[in-house]
Amino acid sequence: MNVQTPLAYAVGAVIAAASVPSLAQSDAGIETQTIADAAAAVPQLEEIIVTGSRIRRDGFTSSSPIDVIYVKRAGRNGISDLGGLLRTTSIASGSSQVTSASSTAFVTDGGQGAETISLRGLGASRTLTLINGRRAGPAGVAGSVSSFDLNVIPMEAVERIEILKEGASSVYGSDAVAGVINIITDKGDGSSFSMFSGQPTKSGGEASAVSLSLATSVNRFRSRITGSYTKESQLKKGQRDYFSCPEQYVFDPTTGERADQIDPRTGKPHCNDALWGHVWIYDYSDELQSGAKGQYDYDGDLGSYLPGFTGDMVTPDGWYPVDYDDASDGLVNADHPFQDRSSLIPKNEVATIFAEATYDLSDHHQAYGEILLNRRETASQGYRQFWTYLYNSDSDGEFTANESATAVGWTRNQTYSPLAITDQDESSVTVDYRRVVGGLKGDINSNWQYDISYQYSYSDATYTDLRLHKDAVDGNEYDSANGDGTCAGTLLQSGVPCQDLPWLDPAFLSGDFTSAEISYLFGEEMGATEYTQQSIEGFVTGPLFELPAGEVAAAFGVHYRTDEIEDTPGAITLSENAWGSSGAGITKGDDTAKAIFAEVDIPLLEGLPLVNRLTMNLSARYNEIASYGSGDTYKVGLDWAITDTLRLRGGRSTSFRAPALFELYLADQTSFVGQRSIDPCINWGDNLASGEISQRIADNCQADGVAIDQNATTSATVITGGGLGRLQAETSRSNNIGVIWRPEFADLRVSIDFFDILIEDEVDVLGGDNIVYECYNSSNFSTEPLCNLFERDANLGFVDNIQDSYINIAEQRNRGWDLAIEYGTPTPWGQLSLETQHTFQIEDSTELFEDTIEDYNGEIGDPKWTGTATATLEQGDWTYQWNMQFVGKADNYGSHGSDTAFIRDREVRVVLDVPKMIYHNLSVERLFQDSALTLTLGVSNAFGEEPPTVTTLNLGELDTEGRVAFYSQYDWLGRAVHLTVEKSF
Repeated sequence: MNVQTPLAYAVGAVIAAASVPSLAQSDAGIETQTIADAAAAVPQLEEIIVTGSRIRRDGFTSSSPIDVIYVKRAGRNGISDLGGLLRTTSIASGSSQVTSASSTAFVTDGGQGAETISLRGLGASRTLTLINGRRAGPAGVAGSVSSFDLNVIPMEAVERIEILKEGASSVYGSDAVAGVINIITDKGDGSSFSMFSGQPTKSGGEASAVSLSLATSVNRFRSRITGSYTKESQLKKGQRDYFSCPEQYVFDPTTGERADQIDPRTGKPHCNDALWGHVWIYDYSDELQSGAKGQYDYDGDLGSYLPGFTGDMVTPDGWYPVDYDDASDGLVNADHPFQDRSSLIPKNEVATIFAEATYDLSDHHQAYGEILLNRRETASQGYRQFWTYLYNSDSDGEFTANESATAVGWTRNQTYSPLAITDQDESSVTVDYRRVVGGLKGDINSNWQYDISYQYSYSDATYTDLRLHKDAVDGNEYDSANGDGTCAGTLLQSGVPCQDLPWLDPAFLSGDFTSAEISYLFGEEMGATEYTQQSIEGFVTGPLFELPAGEVAAAFGVHYRTDEIEDTPGAITLSENAWGSSGAGITKGDDTAKAIFAEVDIPLLEGLPLVNRLTMNLSARYNEIASYGSGDTYKVGLDWAITDTLRLRGGRSTSFRAPALFELYLADQTSFVGQRSIDPCINWGDNLASGEISQRIADNCQADGVAIDQNATTSATVITGGGLGRLQAETSRSNNIGVIWRPEFADLRVSIDFFDILIEDEVDVLGGDNIVYECYNSSNFSTEPLCNLFERDANLGFVDNIQDSYINIAEQRNRGWDLAIEYGTPTPWGQLSLETQHTFQIEDSTELFEDTIEDYNGEIGDPKWTGTATATLEQGDWTYQWNMQFVGKADNYGSHGSDTAFIRDREVRVVLDVPKMIYHNLSVERLFQDSALTLTLGVSNAFGEEPPTVTTLNLGELDTEGRVAFYSQYDWLGRAVHLTVEKSF
């Protein structure tokens, strides 16, 4: 066996260890006595409902693949929240997920601090989340709220999570495209108190939680209420060295030695984060060093490494040219202390009360209810650049324009762009979420049961941001308001008198502002988002008739749901007065869904050679969605028990996703993109000669009247809005086939499942860069409709006003197979359990344009293989656990086209690959039976594995923070010790 292959790890893990949150699969996957016992212990009517079906059964039998995660066993790995738990499953770990950290680094659906889950990388909006089998409404901030936020319900209130690994729209309706996550709450009769503490061995990112659960059972009334408080401390970028200094991490192609640009002040590779404290000089006479920027000598030693400005270029004392050749690049200020103090993981506090109760109205009818109250507060610290443009002219022999305000001591006929930095970039979010469920269930007669429920969820959120006033920055631009380089005395859009700023003062450029400057430049705004979801659902289930092979069972039901969103951005954003940020209007809209559905289980054959039992499951659903119309979905599944030990299962289903409210009603948002990153016609003559663009693009640029030397002196405005009236629902089909083997000679269970999911008419935005590029890359340029989505300025020729609204554009496909193995055996030291689960992707492609297919399978953030393995030894009151999490190797060399790039004119070898990563988690648990006390002590990431180091050049290939790949598969905290104390009573 080649132990370097993922399959070898998958099989070998059963012998050496085996699956992260003790992934026990049901008979839908792998039957275990643990699951059956747990189901029997739940105070329900005699039969139970399995995720993915409405039909009551006497056990966990299904044609669908289902994973079951037991939360308490998962806690042994130091995981304290549902988001972190689900990210370790192989169905989710193969793609990068939205976490509180990524929501701080990028703009994500749900806003800062939200944690969502995307099964098989198909998007969180295509994964349906249920709580106790009923749809749970979304939570979050800003206009793009559509997915369930996993912060809403604490782990302490949850017994297990069932993950249906196929589309299920015929059973659950819209959004169940990639699968379904069903969170089953703890319904046990015992009360408990627990405390958790997770402490990284390095400061930052500490986590703690405390919870109290009280259970009551009096006659016909049963209830359980859980109160929980969790806190996650901020992790600053400077608290981990791999985040604090973004080295280039490149190598000489010949010698293999490091070839980073060196900072001679430290003798180490240059840290290349956000540039700051520079004056960008646009020199019209071309006498300066090409691209040189003026940098102030803050440390007093630049003169030891650099010559000063030459010729008739005159600056005040202390300014030197940088960023014009390889040597001067190493001296560029690009690593401000603000960066180390900014948040990688924001501060997060969550308080929750969850209560559920049942009351037996009679022996055959039961009333039930749930109340969930949750508050999340998230806060982060950031930093940002900002700049303006100043004229300087000596056409009359006198330097006048701007000189009186800011340019004293600067000469030459040119434009300056001072670049400042600031840490006045704070954000905070408060989300109040409440969910109420009420219902009745019981027996219609001795055979048929009913269940009818009402669900109401409401997310009421505010988001506060410190904004940079656009008019305050623009007030000093070019000639300024008074035409002489000053603006004092004029009123800005906001009604505040314009203030002349010291744009060329080194202290100002380094972020050292006076209190008056801070008050003038920055302002706080608060936005508010409300999302309301209500639903009524009812179904009946029971037997229809008998066939020779058994009883035909069925379920019939109806569903009615309304969704409403209203997002009102802060006043600064509404007035489009936030510099460098998107402007936005009020997003407001609603939608209504109606559905009828039916499901039937048909036993086809039984007791024949090679057919121990053959059962077919059929389901269908008819939907009416107010925003787009009607449609139907179906599923056909087969469960074939060949023998008592060998089963085959398979199915084909169709699913759909109605456009989310924000995709329909998003008010126009404006953002600004640099011309060089969006317009392929910039300097198209030179770029054609150097091979950077194709002949087709050059011909189309010329045909559009773009100048051969078109420059890039401004930004393009990208306008993004909802697609109401244009959008159709996404449709998908899912195929799966699997085999389950349970030999009699050992306590061994093996399942292998192949999956193939295709989504069509995917709702998305093209992106401003794609719109412009595909216009000029079109073989039918004169009739290409994308060219109608933007315009060019009639005088200066730059691209502007790109219309980038939500449309049905993409096709996405995900194929692969899942492997799960469980093995148990007694040993002289106790009962040993080995579990392992792995997902192997063979395709993860997107077709954004016709005949333009991009397969991301095997790239960083989308590895071909991920898996988990756990070995558990139970020895009396002691339990020992060793868990491993696997992330397969990946690379982006194919999409980049080579393993080299250029720094200036120097070729370097780039690192666009990451090795296989294995994280080890160890724990020991002790039960003190006399006092009903359980202590769990463990260490996660026991060997302190750091995220993989990669090249950080701006190649458009990777997301990076510091010098490492920034994807949710990798641990950002490092080694951490955790302790859980639980007292039952």
